[in-house]
Amino acid sequence: MSTIHGVVDDITGLPKHHTATHSEKLVITASSLGTVFEWYDFYLYGLLTAIIAAQFLTGLNSTTAFIMALLVFAAGFIVRPFGALVFGHIGDIFGRRYTFIITLVVMGLSTFLVGCLPTYKSVGVAAPIMLVLLRMFQGLALGGEYGGAATYVAEHAPDNKRGFYTSWIQITATAGLLMALAVVYGVRTYIGEDAFKEWGWRVPYLLSGLFLCLGLWLRLKLHESPVFQKIKAEGSGSKTPLADAFGKWVNLKIVLVAFFGAIAGQAVVWYTGQLYALYFLEKMLKVDGPTTNMLVMTALLLATPFFLVFGMLSDRIGRKPIILTGCALAALTMFPVFHALTNAANPALAKALATAPVTVTANPAECSSQFDPVGKNPFDTTSCDIVKNALAKAAVNYNVVNAPAGTIASVSIGDKVIVAPNPAQVSGEDKKKAIAAFTTAIVGKAATPAKPAEGGKPAVEAKPAVVGELTKVGYPTKADPAQMNKPVVVALLFYLVLLVTMVYGPIAAMLVELFPSRIRYSSMSLPYHIGNGWLGGLLPAIGFAMVAANGDIYYGFWYPVVVAALTFVFGLFFLPETFRNNIDG
Repeated sequence: MSTIHGVVDDITGLPKHHTATHSEKLVITASSLGTVFEWYDFYLYGLLTAIIAAQFLTGLNSTTAFIMALLVFAAGFIVRPFGALVFGHIGDIFGRRYTFIITLVVMGLSTFLVGCLPTYKSVGVAAPIMLVLLRMFQGLALGGEYGGAATYVAEHAPDNKRGFYTSWIQITATAGLLMALAVVYGVRTYIGEDAFKEWGWRVPYLLSGLFLCLGLWLRLKLHESPVFQKIKAEGSGSKTPLADAFGKWVNLKIVLVAFFGAIAGQAVVWYTGQLYALYFLEKMLKVDGPTTNMLVMTALLLATPFFLVFGMLSDRIGRKPIILTGCALAALTMFPVFHALTNAANPALAKALATAPVTVTANPAECSSQFDPVGKNPFDTTSCDIVKNALAKAAVNYNVVNAPAGTIASVSIGDKVIVAPNPAQVSGEDKKKAIAAFTTAIVGKAATPAKPAEGGKPAVEAKPAVVGELTKVGYPTKADPAQMNKPVVVALLFYLVLLVTMVYGPIAAMLVELFPSRIRYSSMSLPYHIGNGWLGGLLPAIGFAMVAANGDIYYGFWYPVVVAALTFVFGLFFLPETFRNNIDG
């Protein structure tokens, strides 16, 4: 067996390891930095979900608006596999370098234009439509980016350092998220929260224009990978890479093994440990946005070097044991870690959940899922929906007790029972007032300041705050920074990101090593983006929809736990070890 780098080492049975040249290290660095900018662009939306919902999804109830905003976020993930097909085909035929110059331009322009979009107040439903279209272009670009970058770096790397070299590409996703967090935190801190929500959210998007120019300058300095040059010179490249990759069982079975035995678990661990954890802190535990960003940034900074650690370790002991150990640990520890996160980030909430549980008693036939994608359901036609909608708006954990038909739904908070209005007995304005009074009795109402008469409008009297039953029994309206145990929160978030580094650090090298070079770009890109685009990208939306339907703030974690566990079992039996494979053929 021979390679472009020399003969086989007779002692180890491995191809002789070539030494990476100075220019190769430079182009690997350049490709990684370009990928950081792409991830920055892609994840900005994820950090600004709540603000985007307010700007572009006006008119929906708050729970639906948040889930819909997550689905708009997921739109970029949904199209990622299609980007993998399109750009994978181009990359296997025309080359790696050419392809991800295109992906960078598409991503950068799409992100910049998001910062220029008019809001719902300005142009109505056209605003979210344009937002979805730009998210889809971002997804297409990212679908072509990752496979090309991972393949490009791996094909430059010395054979005994492939895990370490490609782990730099793995860092880019977290580095892009970290970069987005830092920019968002800096802007919102500098101009203030009110200004940031009004117009300042556009600044991080507009900055992507600068990053596009820098990234494009770096990409234009790259040269083609030696492996692709070799197959082009020999005329051994594939003219139909998609058909060869997915139309022939010999390669398709490897695609399926890679997906079910590694990628699926890696995807849910990644998106739970970084994005879902961030949403959970802000939405469920009611930690303010800037504090959430700072806590997550700290954990990311501490854990990010472990991408390189596990990449290097995979060059010594293999990719499979590290990835599967990360999946197993995630499946076993995710629930206790997020319970501990509640205790550390919002101890008052944790105490209220333990000492004053909330119970909804209702006829299950009257209870909907609390998800309304078109914003037409007012959730006021059954007493159960009235109760659940009030609790969902407050992001309160509750249990459901099934009651016989004809029962008017009620909510028990501690030892207090509050019966919902009966929609069959009230209608019109009376029903609206009854629902408002019921909601106020549960969650309370903020004080209304007095307003003097102005411009012919009558004066508005001040109204005192109304303390809701949830507040009376200890449920906080927001997390108290003075009570928060920030070192423990950071430690728990660090652990979650550490799991991410275990499953994600070695996976690029594994995917490159699984497939032949003539169809590598296509073969590895599609399963990777189906896993990370669909299983991972949809995780926040699915998780919060599960919570809204069930009432348990931890219920959404069943999704990643089950997927990670199944990946561990499947991978244990079917996933091959790859770290000694020759990738030059």
